[in-house]
Amino acid sequence: MAEMIERVLERSIGKTVLIKLRGGKTLRGLLEGYDQHVNLVLKDAEDITNTENTVLIGTIVLRGDNVIMISPPP
Repeated sequence: MAEMIERVLERSIGKTVLIKLRGGKTLRGLLEGYDQHVNLVLKDAEDITNTENTVLIGTIVLRGDNVIMISPPP
């Protein structure tokens, strides 16, 4: 995994991140962990694809090859 990606993920552990996935879904949740394949564990995740109808998901494991973008907290 590229050093920059790993640094961003490491600093984002325990913080809320925004994740864009293949297929157009957008999720927001607390980053609990990750691995070398950028598989992610999000706690308190919610699907915010449709801003008028946010769907609570809970804890979820996202497969790294479906992740298009990770937006860390400011």
